[in-house]
Amino acid sequence: MRTGRMGSRWWALGALSFAELLVMIDNTIVNVALPTLARDLDAGISGLQWIVDAYTLVFAGLLLTGGYLGDRFGHRRMLLTGVIGFMAVSVLAASSQSLGQLIASRGGLGLFAALVFPATLAIITTIFADAKERAMAVGIWAAVSGIAVAIGPVTGGWLLEHFSWTSVFWVNVPFGLAALAVILAVVPGTRPLAVPRFDAVGVSLSVAGLGLLTYTLIEAPHVGWGETRTVLGIVAALAILAVFVVTQLRIAHPILDVRLFANRHFATAAGMISVAFFALFGFIFLITQFFQAVKGYGPLAAGVRTLPFAIVMAVLSPVAMALSHRFGARYLAVTGAFLMSGGFALVELSSRTSGYWELIVWAMLLMAAGLAFISGPCTQLIMDALRPEQAGAGSAVNDTTREIGGTLGVAVLGSILTSAYVAGIGDRLSGSGLPREVVATAEQSVMAGVEVAGRVPAAMSDTVRAAVQEVFMDGLHNAVWAAVAITAAAGVAAVFLLRGTVAGRHVPFETHPPQAPQGTGVARARGDVSQIEREVPAGTA
Repeated sequence: MRTGRMGSRWWALGALSFAELLVMIDNTIVNVALPTLARDLDAGISGLQWIVDAYTLVFAGLLLTGGYLGDRFGHRRMLLTGVIGFMAVSVLAASSQSLGQLIASRGGLGLFAALVFPATLAIITTIFADAKERAMAVGIWAAVSGIAVAIGPVTGGWLLEHFSWTSVFWVNVPFGLAALAVILAVVPGTRPLAVPRFDAVGVSLSVAGLGLLTYTLIEAPHVGWGETRTVLGIVAALAILAVFVVTQLRIAHPILDVRLFANRHFATAAGMISVAFFALFGFIFLITQFFQAVKGYGPLAAGVRTLPFAIVMAVLSPVAMALSHRFGARYLAVTGAFLMSGGFALVELSSRTSGYWELIVWAMLLMAAGLAFISGPCTQLIMDALRPEQAGAGSAVNDTTREIGGTLGVAVLGSILTSAYVAGIGDRLSGSGLPREVVATAEQSVMAGVEVAGRVPAAMSDTVRAAVQEVFMDGLHNAVWAAVAITAAAGVAAVFLLRGTVAGRHVPFETHPPQAPQGTGVARARGDVSQIEREVPAGTA
């Protein structure tokens, strides 16, 4: 790889971060458009969940493939291909005339995002040879990832304030052209590696297992959690994922070497990132609906109110990396998990009359600080656990944990909310004298309930609106309790599982003995697990 002048790698980092921003913003840019989409495309809550999760599910499912293709054909080449495809599918998404077309287009966007995202981190870890500079670059990359997710609603809100919902997809075209220009100008090419045969079976099993699990969780509130279809769907999904793990252990060149997770630090860091993005994506899905359906904010006002999250992420991410270098990633990750749990716990105190500055913003600030403390340090732990020829592997695993966590966050927390809302609103409105078909409309989503409140006779309007908002708050509280428990449990687990991480230690890749690549993408992570364990010493803190 040609790195050029001394400062050229920092220009390349800027270009790669911009490409990362392009695909990560799409995780949440549609969130503030959900009420509009519910009305224009006649979508219920499960339909809205699919608009969000179709992107993250395909993104997560194909990240391993994206890492493989980057190794085989060159990461820069895949990066450019991904950006071009992303722009093309954005045009299709903006032209969608139905819910099904939009969901399919969101899946297509996820496919090309899976080419872009692993390439960015793989190139960064290759062009930054100095361990300290690499740690800083990875910290910036991790910060951009979190900031992008947080500013997505702001960008979407501004666009919706001035244009139709299609603008959240059209905007990808000029941004994509800008990304292509800077990548061609400053990002060096990578040399393709000799790679083994592609693990198509592994990719198929992973996508099928995750897809079935996500589908079952999203549809369960409407089908019934105890119904045969739901139970069999969960069991079948887990069985497929179990078969995936077994096949990955048995074949010579797996797409995901699950043996990597025998490294306690690697596995825990990946799990912490997954939990953090589970909480983040789930929270943004919930809070943007709270702002519009309960507080009555417009799309831009709702989006702007998520901005403090991005600001705190931007400020604290480099601080987190510095603290991690001084005190060790363990302390940062544990603190981050408990900060996120505390932020969610504050939401439990909210009601439909709670003011933004009185409560909600403080909960968001705690969550943002927690995410900053987890994301960068844990990403560095993952990358430090791997040899240089495993850069594509580490980046794909790191990226996959984020997207899988986010996908499940929307599916699980959204489904908990939906279960409480559908059951509660039916009970509250059944004796109100409203026709059954009107009640059924209100049950589709909280925004549909707000629309119903605006159409009923004036004497009933306030009563119906209050019922819709109060039932939504009940569902929100139920979902948030799950987030409190999951993030707190992650913090407790990290106390024990990250023992032995060394403060200030960033293992320099150049000190490892050169070895021939053993595979590609995440397949190259196969390697010698015992050696990986030696690189990140175990022991007591």
